[in-house]
Formats: sequence, C-alpha cells, structure tokens
Amino acid sequence: MNINLLLFYVLAFTAVGSAILIVSMKNLVRSLFLFFVTLFAVAGLYVFALADFVAVTQVIVYVGGVLVLMLFAFMLSNKVLLNDLQSGFKGVFSIPSWQAGMVSLALFTVLLTVVWQVATNQPQWITDAKEKQLLIQHHDNTIHHLGINLMTRFILPFEVVSIFLMMALMGAAHLARKEKRLQ
Repeated sequence: MNINLLLFYVLAFTAVGSAILIVSMKNLVRSLFLFFVTLFAVAGLYVFALADFVAVTQVIVYVGGVLVLMLFAFMLSNKVLLNDLQSGFKGVFSIPSWQAGMVSLALFTVLLTVVWQVATNQPQWITDAKEKQLLIQHHDNTIHHLGINLMTRFILPFEVVSIFLMMALMGAAHLARKEKRLQ
C-alpha cells in the first residue's frame, strides 16, 4: 500500500466518520467543529479526484465563509433558541432512531447499487473519453482550462450567475435592514 492510497483512506474515513458524528451529537458547538473537519476532508478528497479548483473553492467558500457564518450565528443567538435546538423537533418531523436507520440503510443500498453498476457497465461518455484519450491526467492544469472556458465559451452564463448573486445579496440586505416604525 503506497502513501497516496493510505492518505485517501484516512481522508475518506475522516469525512464519513465526522459526518456520522455530526448528525449523532446533541452538542451544537461540537457538531459545528466536526463540520469543519468534514469539509476539510472532502476538500482533500477533491484533490485526489484531480479537481483542484473545486477543492480550493470548498475551502474558501464553505470553510471560510459558511462555517464562520454558522459559528457567528451560534455565538450571537440567544439562549432560548439554543435550548430549542438541543431538544430537537417535535410532532410531524420527529423520526425514531430505527426509522432513520432504515432510511439511511436504504439510501446506502441505492448508492452501492449505482456504484456497482457504473463499475461493471461504464457509461458511454466515459468509454468515449477513454478511446479518445481525453481523460484528465494528474499533470493537467484544470484551473487554467476552467478559466479559459469561463471567459470564452461560458461568458454569458457566468455573467448571468453573477447578476443573480448580486440580486440575492441586495435582497438579503434589504430584508435584513431594520425599518423605522411609522406611528
């Protein structure tokens, strides 16, 4: 077993193990920090999948932005909200442990079935890429190709998405501001 395979298994075990601990813990602070570990492990797995841009984006956007936002929301929230989060959902949304386990086992079975079918019968686009030798190699610079495609072939969708994101930011700022009450 070489060091790459060992590192892959460590990252995969860390991602899956910390994700299982996230959903099983009752302490919200520990779950947030385990979410941090999970996101870093997934970023490491993206590096092994030769998706270096996605790995860097994962770290910048999710670890740097979303997780810090969640930590600040937790720290600035009031005690009553935190007590409600610890007690969990009641009524319609509550699921007993055995039912949640059954749903998880069913989804895991579907996942294994799909992986087994793809391993035995590869999709046509994968076999075509292998025949034309269009597979991504470890020495390819995917960020360079991605940048060229974003600024040439996909410039219009790229700009449309940026305008949608700006509109969402403006809408969030409008909803978040406090308006003075009229008397």
